[in-house]
Amino acid sequence: MQVTISPGAISGTVTANPSKSAMQRAVAAALLSNGTSIIRNPGLSNDCLAALDVAGKLGADIKRNDDHIAITSRGIHPVSGEINCGESGLGIRMFTPIAALSEKAISINGHGSLTVRPMNFFEEVLPLLDVKCVTREGRLPLDIQGPLHPKDITIDGSLSSQFLTGLLMAYGATAEDVTITVKDLKSKPYIALTLQLMQQFGVQVQEQNFEKFHFGKRQSYKASEYTVEGDWSGAAFLLVAAAVAGKAEVHHLNTQSAQSDKAILEALEKAGAGLMPGVFTMIVEKQQLQAFDFDATDCPDLFPPLVALAANCQGTTKIIGVNRLAHKESDRGKTLQEEFGKMGIVIDLHGDEMLVHGGTGIKGAVVSSHNDHRIAMACAVAALNADAPVTIEDAEAINKSYPEFYDHLAKIGGIVTTQGTASLTH
Repeated sequence: MQVTISPGAISGTVTANPSKSAMQRAVAAALLSNGTSIIRNPGLSNDCLAALDVAGKLGADIKRNDDHIAITSRGIHPVSGEINCGESGLGIRMFTPIAALSEKAISINGHGSLTVRPMNFFEEVLPLLDVKCVTREGRLPLDIQGPLHPKDITIDGSLSSQFLTGLLMAYGATAEDVTITVKDLKSKPYIALTLQLMQQFGVQVQEQNFEKFHFGKRQSYKASEYTVEGDWSGAAFLLVAAAVAGKAEVHHLNTQSAQSDKAILEALEKAGAGLMPGVFTMIVEKQQLQAFDFDATDCPDLFPPLVALAANCQGTTKIIGVNRLAHKESDRGKTLQEEFGKMGIVIDLHGDEMLVHGGTGIKGAVVSSHNDHRIAMACAVAALNADAPVTIEDAEAINKSYPEFYDHLAKIGGIVTTQGTASLTH
């Protein structure tokens, strides 16, 4: 699918899409619980649908209603020997330790970019917990057989905070008087979100400086009602759109959220955008923007909207954390460099550092998403200030996390044309 974004001003009000990070964790917690959990404001992106499918194959009964999803479970009781996590990096890393709570042999697979992401850390850690684990030379599919026995363990947190999320959630169901010690943890806010959600479902973890996670007496997850908050990862693109091309009000955003991508507010402030926070709402208005320095090590998903912002700032913006980008849906550092280069924006990559030379003017172009949802959205936002329309190839990549993105961009004034259809301007 091709989508063309024409230059134009932004103005309007929109509601943020549900957080896929919170949604997937809520599905996992409901699966681990005994009873019926209700998830309100559920996300229905591809990653969220994959999580629901995995929960169903691991024994939960899923019922989708107009305004909520009911998940009835009695713990991990697989009804299939195979599960597929789609293209969700969080899904595969979180559900693998959870699936390993069962003694049944399970083959875990995925598709798209997930098939080339490294999975060898499973083979290094899971056998220490009595789980048989075999990959295909560090790639999918992954064959496991538990049951997982929680033990005192030390892991390298620089590998993946998502894998730590899976271990924490699996330990929460069975652990007693054991500690997970983590060295060099990246993306601490995501672990804060995991602990927050576990607590909502009745499991408390004693955390010390995000280095030690202690489980005391044995606990159990309790079926709960949970409302998925708005997604700062997706909303970041709308907020940047307003900062570079007009004014917008985005609802259903919790400024007290544990989501790491809430840090987009810090970047917008550094760049000089006008910010007006409200109660579960955020108003952003265009002002004169200047280059900024930002460390995105703990929020690597912000790189694409940060680059779209930096392209519109006078001067050279420095963003730290490039090393976190190699194994995303694309090699995001190089992909951003390539696609923004087509729009006339020069990006230099030096080790862990990205330099974006902004304020030079954005050119109309034909760009590719590289089947990466965040690249598609970043190019769409950059197009708002281009000198001619920008056409995005493989634009449907947004379905992974934010299927409503083009509709939401149109709702706040974006001139969005899907291949062969009329403009969606509002």
